[in-house]
Amino acid sequence: MIKSKVNIAIVGATGAVGKVFIDLIHERNFPANEIRLLASQRSAGKLIKVNGNDLTVSTTTNDSFENIDIAFISASADVSREFAPVAVKNGAIVIDDSSAFRLNKNVPLVIPEINADDLLLHEGITAIPNCSTIQMAMVLKPLHDKNPIKRVIVDTYQAVSGTGIEAINELSEQTKNYVNSKDISSHVYPHQIAFNLLPHIEPFLESGYTNEEQKMINETRKILHEPKMLISATCVRVPVFYAHSEAIHIEFENPFDPEDAKAILGNFPGIVVYDDPQNNQYPMPITAVNKNEVFVGRIRKDISCKNGLALWVVSDNLRKGAALNAMQIAEHMIKMDLIK
Repeated sequence: MIKSKVNIAIVGATGAVGKVFIDLIHERNFPANEIRLLASQRSAGKLIKVNGNDLTVSTTTNDSFENIDIAFISASADVSREFAPVAVKNGAIVIDDSSAFRLNKNVPLVIPEINADDLLLHEGITAIPNCSTIQMAMVLKPLHDKNPIKRVIVDTYQAVSGTGIEAINELSEQTKNYVNSKDISSHVYPHQIAFNLLPHIEPFLESGYTNEEQKMINETRKILHEPKMLISATCVRVPVFYAHSEAIHIEFENPFDPEDAKAILGNFPGIVVYDDPQNNQYPMPITAVNKNEVFVGRIRKDISCKNGLALWVVSDNLRKGAALNAMQIAEHMIKMDLIK
């Protein structure tokens, strides 16, 4: 029997993603009965308005998931590892936004527009891909279905909101200090982020790639069911508050006309083609902020590769890159009668 309304818990309700998720509950008229807001002990007692009602944030404990149908976890991987199994044991389905379970063979890694059928394989936990992976995979999928992809090279320009509220505050404070000729200190990042670029996100691996770059490679292969797809990534943190941008170069098995690519992308759900460079129309972070779609522009032939295309892709990392994708998964699971 399909449940018309569900009881939900939001772990990380006071974080950057949690706050957007709460906005989306109202925007999408999500069929929630009870809404339980959970966070760390330091946030307990805070009041957050949800659908016009003030709800109190509680500390996340092993007793937090009783009578919960869906638990959305948007916190650290350690928090997910601790509480996701507890929630499942209590009968909840977990939709997890951390890296804790993404590559687990028993955990579907889902972007609903691409691989919603993988939800049928869940064993209690479903994972959300990394924010930078989501917007890239959204573009690769329809093109790959039309003309098989041989190789992908992606360079990302990722907003500080991907790190969290503390990083947002650090960029704001550093910017103020910079323009007022005051000393700048860094706590969240190893270097100043204001008016600067950091050419690494997350720790470096022995390969010379970073953990974030390896995530994009492994997760994209899993989502597209292409374990051998050739992908190389360079991930860069930029002094932008919200929305990630990516320059993607794709080599296909056969030539690909840019106009055909525009038509294919424009017909794919969740994608908006915004591509008129002669009139200075192309996606920018300010284009995507507070928007749910993935925006694509500067679609052109890659002059260095016979069968290549180059594209520019921008998306709100807190919406489609996190909270929205989680909510879409929940909506699909309800429609698929997976919430008992």
